[in-house]
Amino acid sequence: MKWTYARAGVDIRKEESVVKALSSKLTRGKRLKSFSGLLELPFDTQHLLAISTDGVGSKVLIAARLNKWDTIGIDCIAMNVNDIYCVGATPLSFVDYIAMEKAEERIAAEVGKGLEEGARISGISIVGGETAILPEVVNDLDLSGTCVGYVRKDKVITGEDIEVGDLVLGMKSAGIHSNGLTLARKVIEAAGLDYNAPFSSERSIGEELLMPTRIYTEVLELLNSCEVHGLAHITGSGILKLERITDFGFEIYKPLEPNPIFTLLQEKGHIADLEMYKTFNMGMGFASVIPASEERTATRITGGEIVGEVVEKGLRVGDIEIL
Repeated sequence: MKWTYARAGVDIRKEESVVKALSSKLTRGKRLKSFSGLLELPFDTQHLLAISTDGVGSKVLIAARLNKWDTIGIDCIAMNVNDIYCVGATPLSFVDYIAMEKAEERIAAEVGKGLEEGARISGISIVGGETAILPEVVNDLDLSGTCVGYVRKDKVITGEDIEVGDLVLGMKSAGIHSNGLTLARKVIEAAGLDYNAPFSSERSIGEELLMPTRIYTEVLELLNSCEVHGLAHITGSGILKLERITDFGFEIYKPLEPNPIFTLLQEKGHIADLEMYKTFNMGMGFASVIPASEERTATRITGGEIVGEVVEKGLRVGDIEIL
């Protein structure tokens, strides 16, 4: 069987229509085509409040299969903090939401370890949260949260400064991160693979899938040291996330090498290249758009690589036409 994300149960385009239907009824406040919302503060005319909310998704099902809960909290923090970075903001505080099928103190404590570690890495404070026991609504556990940050009004990254010829700086992912796990699970299970089977000399397949989402703290130094025109967190829908920051197109002529987990999934699931890049991060978890003059400094600060450039229209990765 040739697997696709839609066949696995997640149709990206239908999800977009759901978002549009929801947004059409929300009129209080301005919803941006961005990774985080921005809000003016009545007591501070110099700064904006940045807000992002996200969850871990079906990665919790891998945690349940391995009975390993101590890393998904890092994912929860990362999914939100990385989105806050995308508008040029500094993350400040976080609140979590844990919904459980039944009260499990040990699991809650393990999740807390990951949340604390994610907060430590990103330099934020966890100031509150909510826990709900919902046996008829939730299986095992669901984890999400909301992050708040701040940014000077004159430092907001909107993508409006992006120009044709700007360079795309790609930063490596740690693995599958916290997206596309529905497709990944279907592929692994359909292929008859065991989550506890060795993936490498260090980890099992399940442990590789649980590798925490990378938190791109170096973006803050990049913002302080370089001119940055756009920022994108490459999550669900993969490379299509670049659509969110500009109406221009992208030519990704030197993509980063995908992590080995993507090779396994593509081979076992007979997944087309196009589908892989429209579903997974494929080795690039974060992208920055910079002027060519900033290449040397930006690559030094982030450890990233120049993977492409901004073009008039379209989206292409190597020989693969995405749009």
